[in-house]
Amino acid sequence: MTGIVNYGAGNIYSVLTAVRKCGEDAFIVEKAGDLSSADSIILPGVGAFGDGMNALSGSGLKEALVKSVSGGKPFLGICLGMQLLFSHSDEGDCDGFGIINGMVRRFSFQAALSIKVPHMGWNVVEAAGPGRELFAGIPSNSMFYFAHSFYATPDDPGSIAGRTVYGHPFASVVKIRNIAGVQFHPEKSGDWGLLFIKNFLEGKWLASE
Repeated sequence: MTGIVNYGAGNIYSVLTAVRKCGEDAFIVEKAGDLSSADSIILPGVGAFGDGMNALSGSGLKEALVKSVSGGKPFLGICLGMQLLFSHSDEGDCDGFGIINGMVRRFSFQAALSIKVPHMGWNVVEAAGPGRELFAGIPSNSMFYFAHSFYATPDDPGSIAGRTVYGHPFASVVKIRNIAGVQFHPEKSGDWGLLFIKNFLEGKWLASE
């Protein structure tokens, strides 16, 4: 059973539908106690970093999520849900969960001279490093859907499981232990997005480092 966290900042029903299309039972998590029923957790997210952290902290979900992740439950963060895992964000000068060491940065002014910010639409994600099982069956150079102005910069480059180029290369997928995070929206990325979610749910990626 997969718990999809609702903290007022995510496309939860699109994610719920995608998970069910993959043949997995899923439910909406709205309070900390709900997480005990989840075998795996998905944290979606759109919007501002600070608003997301405030909502999770105020509901008690932040502490419960950290405890669940530290206990080894498979976790997938989507877009803002991935960024919240990091130590700190330039957006609002806010601290995140600190589960992954690193920063969340805005696309630079220099990059913005040649690209549009936010980064909206389809772009290539190339598998790299750990967690290649997340891309099982997905051809090289496949496209996924993005909608963001900020991107994560892990301190450990070995945690980068996928890269995308937009003005410059950035980490579009991260993987450490039982944690995966994606900057794109797999629930909006057609067949390859559904397959990515299915690969996450099947859990073969958990053994790779």
